[in-house]
Amino acid sequence: MPVLYLNEYKKNLDKKIIFIACREGILRNFFQHIVADIKFLYRHNVKTFFFHNISNRFANQKIFRELEAKLYQTLIIRVPADQPFYPFVLNYPESPNKILFIERSHLIDKHGHPINTLTTQKAREHIESYRDIISNENLKEHMVCICNKIEAQSIERVHIIPAGKKCIKNELFSLEGSGTLIANNFNETFHRITTEDDIRIISSILKHYRGEGYLKPRDKSYVKKNKDCFYVARIDGIIVGCAEQILIDDNTVELGSLAVSVRFRKQQLGHFIIHEFEKKMNCQGKGTIISLTRNPLLQKLFTSMGYSAESPQQYEERQKKSPEARMYIKNISI
Repeated sequence: MPVLYLNEYKKNLDKKIIFIACREGILRNFFQHIVADIKFLYRHNVKTFFFHNISNRFANQKIFRELEAKLYQTLIIRVPADQPFYPFVLNYPESPNKILFIERSHLIDKHGHPINTLTTQKAREHIESYRDIISNENLKEHMVCICNKIEAQSIERVHIIPAGKKCIKNELFSLEGSGTLIANNFNETFHRITTEDDIRIISSILKHYRGEGYLKPRDKSYVKKNKDCFYVARIDGIIVGCAEQILIDDNTVELGSLAVSVRFRKQQLGHFIIHEFEKKMNCQGKGTIISLTRNPLLQKLFTSMGYSAESPQQYEERQKKSPEARMYIKNISI
């Protein structure tokens, strides 16, 4: 079960407008879960619009009354039967910050792996890869329209979420999310840890990497003890990655604990963290950065950013502590 970071994430959602759109069959199957999540949002000061396409028949009046009674603080909009569902939501007169389409599943790539985050450029590049395995045929036809709306800045974010218990909560308030996020205007920052919430979130990200066997143990007590050495990467104010500054000598620092949350992998965030770390170290008068890793993806990334794979004698003691890891070095004083 994903951990929810309510205090951290709700700051980014305060007074935002969110459209939640759900087709009839999915709404009927997951009615109580969806209603509970929408109520949770407006309790946290999020303005919600709920779109559905349940037909306006006498047999459905009970569900209409139940929606109105339970979501009395949400604007409920029924998409007319003669209107296509997705264009109606995408072209609604009021402009939202986010649209959440609740579907049978999120997007998956051609290998069957979930897609956590996409820019519109990546969505267009890979649309043929996943369009045949989007469970809803109608959604396939409107992926380009979704990209166009984001690129025109009519919508900031579109989320495609698999229906289920706490699906909206997990998408908006957890590190991993529950579906696929499509967006372009990511605002990235890089700075030192400042709060207890920062420590908690970083510990969670590092725990995932420990499970993959690429990082030495870095639990919450370690991060708290060494908080002045940790930097965090944020997107839109939300922590999504980190790096640790470890002093080797007067001229050299080690870039340790480089980690990115699952949702934002393959989005050039690792490149951003390394680049910003180099700038910080340069300002501190350091001339050399080393980093040790067994992660093949990080090894490739370091090489692409001008690091050389070598283990000079002057860093022999450090290498002995991680004999199975490859050392990467870069002179940043040039």
